[in-house]
Amino acid sequence: MSTTWRIAGGAPLTGRLRVPGCKGVSHRALVCAAIADGPSRLSDLGTGRDVASTRSALAALGVRIADGPDGVVEVAGAGFAGLTEPAGVLDCGNSGTTLRFLAGLAAGRPFLTVLTGDGSLSGRPMARVVDPLRAMGAHVDGRDGGRLAPLVVRGGDLHGARHELSVASGQVKTALVLAGLQASGVTEIVEPAPSRDHTERMLISQGAPVEVVDDRTTRVRAGAIAPLHLAVPADPSSVAFFVVAAAIVPGSHLVLTDVLCNPGRIAYLDVLRAMGADIVVHPAGTRAGEPVGDVEVRSAPLTGTVITSSEGIVDELPVLAVAAAFADGPSEIRDAAELRVKESDRIATLEVELARLGVDVAGTPDGLRIGGRGSGSGAGVIGAAFTGHGDHRIAMAGAVAALALAGPSTVAGADAVAISYPEFADHLAGLGGQITEEGA
Repeated sequence: MSTTWRIAGGAPLTGRLRVPGCKGVSHRALVCAAIADGPSRLSDLGTGRDVASTRSALAALGVRIADGPDGVVEVAGAGFAGLTEPAGVLDCGNSGTTLRFLAGLAAGRPFLTVLTGDGSLSGRPMARVVDPLRAMGAHVDGRDGGRLAPLVVRGGDLHGARHELSVASGQVKTALVLAGLQASGVTEIVEPAPSRDHTERMLISQGAPVEVVDDRTTRVRAGAIAPLHLAVPADPSSVAFFVVAAAIVPGSHLVLTDVLCNPGRIAYLDVLRAMGADIVVHPAGTRAGEPVGDVEVRSAPLTGTVITSSEGIVDELPVLAVAAAFADGPSEIRDAAELRVKESDRIATLEVELARLGVDVAGTPDGLRIGGRGSGSGAGVIGAAFTGHGDHRIAMAGAVAALALAGPSTVAGADAVAISYPEFADHLAGLGGQITEEGA
């Protein structure tokens, strides 16, 4: 069903909100619980379709997962040996995380696993994970020589290897860590730049033989993994949409609670602070090796800036682009070619959607140049008709832009948001956002 949001802009956002559990940590918690030696208990897992894809795929691999009381998910881990050959093809939906993680998981198992996904996922690059798995002895095939899904993994004996990756990717690193935990010898993963380190933090908290040598190098050996008991912190990527909305809608004041504050995941806050945003993080301890805290934000005038992409902020670039569109002065996003191979070509879709604000915007091969409305560009536009392009982050970015306009706007294709954050519209309304939903 196609869903359209109708948003009356200009209303301040106020209050406190705990968004659903971190999507990336939820994927990892399910996988790490599945391969643990004993039962695990997880709560506050991410509620989107991507996390559901990982759960259903693990169940198809023989992992017993059950819903307990009070939202607790119970995972009967039996180690890698407890995984069994799936009876059918594993559908990863729209989740690149699911497909890449399970490729690494399946690479060490003595059976056949076939991994597929929707049309968008089938177009995303897979050689970055297939090639290093092959170097460890895995037999992996797929379309275009293994460069595209579906992937066919014939698992078996793996040997450790040193991998020097060309792209910093927490997904690829995790796949190789999962393979390395099943391999003989030592597996070493070296990245060109730091990437998300949730997997290392979680496995180390479970006593796994994982060593963080430095911020670009991880070593792994085979070994046992203890059960995991975790209340997943709130997703910082989901929080980003509310942070930007509060920053650009005058009169707003929000507190986002129990947020995962991993430094690599809240780097977007530094970008916004550099633009003039009024943001304070209130630390609240650690959980499974991850810092958590509350994020408080008040509206403030923003100025344009240069945003250099990294894996730490690539998912937040769509909403940072909206912040740039409402800033005083021009902004530029650089080194963001990875946006071209997300759920949509996000450089192209952002160029289309930001133009609806009346600002000057131009895509480049690896980014965007954006003129800010604070300088008068687009000042005559008081409402717009945005489109989600089948991409959850583009749809939510459109909603944030609509909130900051003076008049009514629409966001077509809002159903894509269920991939990561199905409660988004309800949570926005609870903070004072004037949003209604129509289905077709």
